[in-house]
Amino acid sequence: MTHSDLNSVGTKFPTIRTAGVDGMLVSFAPELSEPANRAALAFRAAIEKAGWDGVEETASSLVSAFVRFDPLHLEHAALQARLEEMVTSRDWYRAPLPEGRRLWRIPTVFGTDLASQLADAAAVAGLSESDAVASLTNARVRVQTIGFAPGLPYLGQLPEVWDIPRQSELTKRIPEGALAVAIRQLVLFPISTPTGWMHVGQTAIRLFQPDARDPFILRPGDEVAFVQTDQSELANMRSDAFGGATSEVVL
Repeated sequence: MTHSDLNSVGTKFPTIRTAGVDGMLVSFAPELSEPANRAALAFRAAIEKAGWDGVEETASSLVSAFVRFDPLHLEHAALQARLEEMVTSRDWYRAPLPEGRRLWRIPTVFGTDLASQLADAAAVAGLSESDAVASLTNARVRVQTIGFAPGLPYLGQLPEVWDIPRQSELTKRIPEGALAVAIRQLVLFPISTPTGWMHVGQTAIRLFQPDARDPFILRPGDEVAFVQTDQSELANMRSDAFGGATSEVVL
């Protein structure tokens, strides 16, 4: 999706909108794409680096950057003017991703009784189970945003073959560490929860560690590769809070 494609839907992007009395939202597209997610991550990082007085919090979603400010200290019009100036200062859709990102390699059991929907998801995608596993382990996906549950990453985008729908009915519960797929994305669950996503893999990583200095293990912009392992190895990794996962800084 190009910048011109983003503006062909009737709304000119990027857009700047008020979000309550103390928030503003800068959106880069009406739906998820790699350039729009890149822009949201880069723009949020730029605001953090600028260190504007009166800005109290920033966050990014799939395609937007949110700014929370103190309206008694920073006037709405002044913040909007700064945001407008920053938006037009460069092509955010081609901006470098934030520094300090990490590549995580997470051991994962695909299929078996630990992740029983692999065959179903592969069939919907038109793949054999072995080809589905190869596709998922060959993908190096980005943490596009954190949401829904504490520390839960939305990871993508996968190849178009994985543009499969969520289920029409919820799975009653999948376990902590479950890897699930739909709509060209993966989600990795930090808690046991109902879901409409298809459970294709199981990890031992604990994504939410409330007593740690950084409670959320993954951060937006990080990259993730899922490394196939077996059930016995995964069982051995459960004593490790990171579930055998390793990380390195992405240059």
